[in-house]
Amino acid sequence: MNEKHQNLNKSLWYPPGGILIWMIVLVEVLTFCMGIGSLVYEKSNDLTNFSFMQTHLNKTFAFWNTVFLLTSGFCIAIAVLYKSKNNINIFTLFLSASILFGFAFLILKFYEFREKWLLGYTLETSSFFSYYWLLTGFHYLHVVVGILILFIIYVSRKTISFENLEAGAVFWHMCDLIWLLLYPTLYLIQ
Repeated sequence: MNEKHQNLNKSLWYPPGGILIWMIVLVEVLTFCMGIGSLVYEKSNDLTNFSFMQTHLNKTFAFWNTVFLLTSGFCIAIAVLYKSKNNINIFTLFLSASILFGFAFLILKFYEFREKWLLGYTLETSSFFSYYWLLTGFHYLHVVVGILILFIIYVSRKTISFENLEAGAVFWHMCDLIWLLLYPTLYLIQ
């Protein structure tokens, strides 16, 4: 086996962050895709009701949450780049920004959850709101875990291995990806 083929084979089994984090990402993305697929199927059977319920969502909050999450994802990508260049100061700056934008997402999403709850839009309100609460609530928990991972990276920023940093960044980007699937499905496509 030549060296080029060995390196390709090695990179396939040792992607950034390690194969385990990618297996986790695959399972999580598939889980969300099944939930979203179920939502789309149910919506196709009751388009009028789902579209009406969808009008009760706050598209402005969802837009800003998208901005917060994507900016956070951009910041962690830049942080990884500067860690690879051993520039701990810029790495720390972008890691901190990533955490702050992640918190901004959680705060605004919590405010949206509170608004829906106070208006009486609960799991029992309709099939649409059952999907809304289950999908966005499950995503919210992923973001909480992602911020905890980023915080652990922050605390150990001077000693963390590059592979562990990449694994944390991959998990965080998974949260971005899932939101980019949820945002149009729940808030935009009618």
